[in-house]
Amino acid sequence: MPTVTGKTTRAERMAQPLAREVAEQIAADKGVCIRPVSLRRTDIATGHTEVIDVPCGSTLASRCPACAKRKRSMRRSQCEEGWHLTEEPEPAPDDPTEVQQDWVAKRAVVTAERDRLSDEGGASAEELAALDAAIADLDEEITASGLRGSVAPSSAPSRPRRARSTRRRQDAPDLPKRQRKNTTLGRAFTDPASGKVFRPSMFLTLTLDSYGRVRSDGTPVDPATYDYRRAARDALHFSKLVDRFVQNLRRVAGFDVQYFASVEPQRRLAPHVHMAVRGTLPRAEVRQVAAATYHQVWWPCADEPVYEGARLPVFDEATGDYCDPATGEVLPTWDEALDRLDEDPGAEPHHVVRFGSQVDAKGVVAGSEDADRCVRYLAKYLTKDIAECHTVETPAQEAHVDRLVEALRFEPCSPRCANWLRYGVQPDGAKAGMVPGFCRSKAHRREHLGYAGRRVLVSRKWSNKTLADHKADRLAWVLEQLGVDPDAPDIEKVGGVVPLVNGSFAWELARPTDPDVPPREHRLLRAVGETLKRRARLDAARSPNLSATEGSAA
Repeated sequence: MPTVTGKTTRAERMAQPLAREVAEQIAADKGVCIRPVSLRRTDIATGHTEVIDVPCGSTLASRCPACAKRKRSMRRSQCEEGWHLTEEPEPAPDDPTEVQQDWVAKRAVVTAERDRLSDEGGASAEELAALDAAIADLDEEITASGLRGSVAPSSAPSRPRRARSTRRRQDAPDLPKRQRKNTTLGRAFTDPASGKVFRPSMFLTLTLDSYGRVRSDGTPVDPATYDYRRAARDALHFSKLVDRFVQNLRRVAGFDVQYFASVEPQRRLAPHVHMAVRGTLPRAEVRQVAAATYHQVWWPCADEPVYEGARLPVFDEATGDYCDPATGEVLPTWDEALDRLDEDPGAEPHHVVRFGSQVDAKGVVAGSEDADRCVRYLAKYLTKDIAECHTVETPAQEAHVDRLVEALRFEPCSPRCANWLRYGVQPDGAKAGMVPGFCRSKAHRREHLGYAGRRVLVSRKWSNKTLADHKADRLAWVLEQLGVDPDAPDIEKVGGVVPLVNGSFAWELARPTDPDVPPREHRLLRAVGETLKRRARLDAARSPNLSATEGSAA
């Protein structure tokens, strides 16, 4: 409250909420993006321009709660639609039309002429450029005709793939193998009593091995003996292990297993995966697959540092290589280091990552409460960073995070990681300014805890829909409720948010300092107002439909 003199003290002013934060809070409560991106749209025919705010599309609630909530909702829809399918989600491709075949044939003729002139060496640069332009135009026509992919692979030289032995490790059990069927659907069962046919699916949880005893809060009983190095390396390569598990599961199942999975950390900070799998297998076989799954990382040895402290390799501007600071000797390149590894018959992998013995597998039936509960669990932490999934509440937990982050600091996360300089190897694609311990990869960031892969893992034939398809489905539903024809030649913006006007426009990014861009708080409040009007319009459009439905039901 103001003082008797009518003036507010500094403490009272500081206690007053900021208008900007209030605007953000209102926008978040109403489901409006709080970090909108301003785009300037110019009608090429009339020259009329307007600034349109589009959602930022963030998947993290810490950045934008509204966008993250929408993304999580679409992921839930994607998971639900693909889990218990009874028909193949992806139909066989159509036969090519005569028009498509004609365009491909023309492309072949022009390509052959271009190759002939190039081989003979008598063509001018202008002639070759004209043929390249013609080939590019034909590629556009081929794509516009409805063909997927490219008719010709990239001509850019690629690095030869390194071949390694495919013999299984002696310390890993063998995998059974079934004859493969060209289907994504699991086995169907018939209830002998009712005759009802159903296709149960699975919900799996896979975790990494133990690194030492931990307490109930996830902190190690003895931090001195806790294997932080192995924990860091397992987290860095966890995504590869999950990919290998899916490959082995398909081999054992005998059909093209489809999955929807999410990755999150346990309380001990090690990543684990929850996976909805279409179809079912015996639990004993699932555990056998998990026990037999491993991933070997064939990288140069990075156990003992060669350079550390102030003694680090220096970059030679003339050659583009890193050299020993004392002798000037050029460090081996990434390819040279791998060549040495290939030539060593007794070489061991840099790291081998495996799952732990704890494997949870249970059957789930479509339409059950258990299925809905599993879908909610899969989407529970999708809007949070890895480190945000479990709140640090005690000094012991904070120290546990610090030790893991420190163990990750100098671990190479990829062939291009700057940490390879610490172990006497030039990173792949080395460039000036690389310093060990300061790799910019997200795997080394505190909020990721070593896991740099995707949080959501979805197989290609899960629901035959991408997130863009699910977004289009939602937009189509809104237009249907409003009675709007999406193919009409001239459509107003729905609620002033989604531009649906057909025509030719030029788009450019509008800067916040541009004179035609209102302040952010003003744009947020305007978006809130438009959102409320759009919802009111949608509710009004749905009311007659709901009344008619209730009347017919009665």
